[in-house]
Amino acid sequence: QVQLVESGGGLVQAGGSLGLSCAASRTSVYYAMGWFRQAPGKERELVARIIWRGGDTHYADSVKGRFTISRDYYKNTVYLQMNNLEPEDTAVYYCNAVVSASVQYWGKGTQVTVSS
Repeated sequence: QVQLVESGGGLVQAGGSLGLSCAASRTSVYYAMGWFRQAPGKERELVARIIWRGGDTHYADSVKGRFTISRDYYKNTVYLQMNNLEPEDTAVYYCNAVVSASVQYWGKGTQVTVSS
């Protein structure tokens, strides 16, 4: 079992920045780690993902150019730097770790609120 512990988040004004981090409780053979978000009344959506070994990244169109995902391979930690935040970015952000097609883990979520 892997536990994902998220930190960061909070309240920021539009145009501001926040950083999230997510530490996995143990070393595992992750395929990818990333961040999803879920706003009230909406489905959970992928924000950004990083392939664990190669470091390739993927972003939702809505955050390209504003968010940056990175990882510390040896600390089993993934980061999300969010710049130029918009009120539409307000959501609960969840860390996700994929081990295989049938095994993945989720963090408990951290609230990000962007005021206009």
